Amino acid sequence: MALFTRRTVLQGVAAILLPIPARAQTVAKPAESVTAEGMRILEARKASQRILPSSATETDIWGYDGRVPGPVLRAKAGEEVSVRLVNKLDQPTSLHWYGVRIDNAMEGVVGLTQKPVMPGATFDYRFKVPDSGLYLYRPYVAPFTSEQSARGLYGLLIVDEASPPQVDRDFALLIDDWRLDEQGMIIKDFGNPADVGGAGRIGSLLTANTQAAPIAETFASASRIRLRLVNAANARFMFIAFEGFKPFIMAIDGQPCEPFEPVRRTIPVGPGARFDLMFDLPDNESDAAKIVLRGTNEPDRDLCVFKTQGAKRPARQPIASLPLNPLLPAEIRLAEAKKVDIVVEGGSARVALGAKTLWTLNGQPGGFDGKPLFSVKRGTPASLGFINKTLVIQNMRVHGHVVRLLHDLDDGWEPYWRNAVIVAEGRTKRVAFVADNPGKWAINCDVIEHQISGLCGWFEVT
Repeated sequence: MALFTRRTVLQGVAAILLPIPARAQTVAKPAESVTAEGMRILEARKASQRILPSSATETDIWGYDGRVPGPVLRAKAGEEVSVRLVNKLDQPTSLHWYGVRIDNAMEGVVGLTQKPVMPGATFDYRFKVPDSGLYLYRPYVAPFTSEQSARGLYGLLIVDEASPPQVDRDFALLIDDWRLDEQGMIIKDFGNPADVGGAGRIGSLLTANTQAAPIAETFASASRIRLRLVNAANARFMFIAFEGFKPFIMAIDGQPCEPFEPVRRTIPVGPGARFDLMFDLPDNESDAAKIVLRGTNEPDRDLCVFKTQGAKRPARQPIASLPLNPLLPAEIRLAEAKKVDIVVEGGSARVALGAKTLWTLNGQPGGFDGKPLFSVKRGTPASLGFINKTLVIQNMRVHGHVVRLLHDLDDGWEPYWRNAVIVAEGRTKRVAFVADNPGKWAINCDVIEHQISGLCGWFEVT
């Protein structure tokens, strides 16, 4: 699989077109959802929701505040997010703030940064969000993460810019898939060997929240749209294309970049990836505009169809860059970097050979119990090589930081920041970053079934 670059396109699925509510403080919720100290209460609990449109019954799901996705939490950069997680499940859980450059103790990685939140217990998360951007919250508690995510435990954290760009509509398009039986119930084969040692848990049902894709939305002609694209699926990699309009990528994994049009108007979206896009819809009502899932082993399918009607919106200024993050370094001193190669091996082939561990990193069993993959002092540049010797694609993520994807020919890096990098089977990809966030941080594959079965390790910033 080719990787996304400015120079070449990164050559399923559910879409949920979610209107984003007007910005409010995280604590600005109904009184019953807020503690006396002003903490937003977020309950992980069982509920039901109609997933199969043809089914007479609702699907038993697990959701934050009993719905999928969970409520949109909002703040501004520099503000404090205060959330009390209440665990009403029968399993331990946590809240992992996916992609946020967060205080280490609040990251929510069970076994590394905190103990599990047991059934009936609570845990208070308090942290300042340093960067504006688009983030996920979800569990990180092996071996339960796969089931909890597949049942619907995830939601959005949006950290607004000080002065958000003027648009006609602000949407989130959350991508997910579901593995349901004929009665619309979730198939309980979590952690089966074919998933954890292969491509991960991929459901056959593609949904648009509670509606089947494609979703149709109607706007005034020439409306300007901000689209927040998120892959919340456990394991599915996909290519998302845009037809009938010119999209500009404004931010990747929460971090703004100089706007650019993706090659062939197509982007690869790995598990956990987030993209902010902006575009103007067609002037004419007859012009088609849509978002399409490009099939790899299946036909293309429409995810969202935009219709225009009525009076044309007044002309706007050209789409301009979001404010770039001043807290990130302008350059990374690669000549001074701590260089570490991380060799990923294992999977189904390893199981077939009778190995006791499913995945290894640098020849050692994955997990958080052993020694760190490396240790660096705060402020040290680091260069990591992810060497994928498995038979399946991996999506390798560095926690607590954002990274630059280095060019394969060692001639620089891509002009955007990422949390994770897609590494095809048999390939090597390299990233660089400045280790400026102290603590013990995970490095893992974001295919959740790989993550819970050992494709994870950690590094330390002192």
